[in-house]
Amino acid sequence: MTIFARDVDTGMAKWLYQMTPHDEWDYDGVNEMILTEQQIDGKDRKLLTHFDRNGFGYTMDRVTGELLVAEKYDPTVNWATEVVMDPKSDKYGRPQVVAQYSTEQNGEDTNTTGVCPAALGTKDQQPAAYSPKTELFYVPTNHI
Repeated sequence: MTIFARDVDTGMAKWLYQMTPHDEWDYDGVNEMILTEQQIDGKDRKLLTHFDRNGFGYTMDRVTGELLVAEKYDPTVNWATEVVMDPKSDKYGRPQVVAQYSTEQNGEDTNTTGVCPAALGTKDQQPAAYSPKTELFYVPTNHI
């Protein structure tokens, strides 16, 4: 559930970001990281984009680890309402979990149902791609 970068010379971790903290739904976060170079607000940036099983797509500055985008790429995702994008918030970068779909908050003897995406995830092993020609990401998805 974590994306992290290492310094290639020392092997030391440079930054990390956890997509589904305390993952209650088995979303894993093992999908590919797509590396691109694009302009953001008129500035050239080296980016990392990741379409996670949890139904959110993340774009980060791969040099600094700054979270630039965290949005649902399937509008029916309901386990969380959003990822907080205000860097001044103590919840910055964290998904806002919906209590109704939280296996932890509902208790171990409760069968939590209706969670979207299912454990398979909105995207699993099928790889996504980026086209520099169209400047679009192409993402195969599941809807279960």
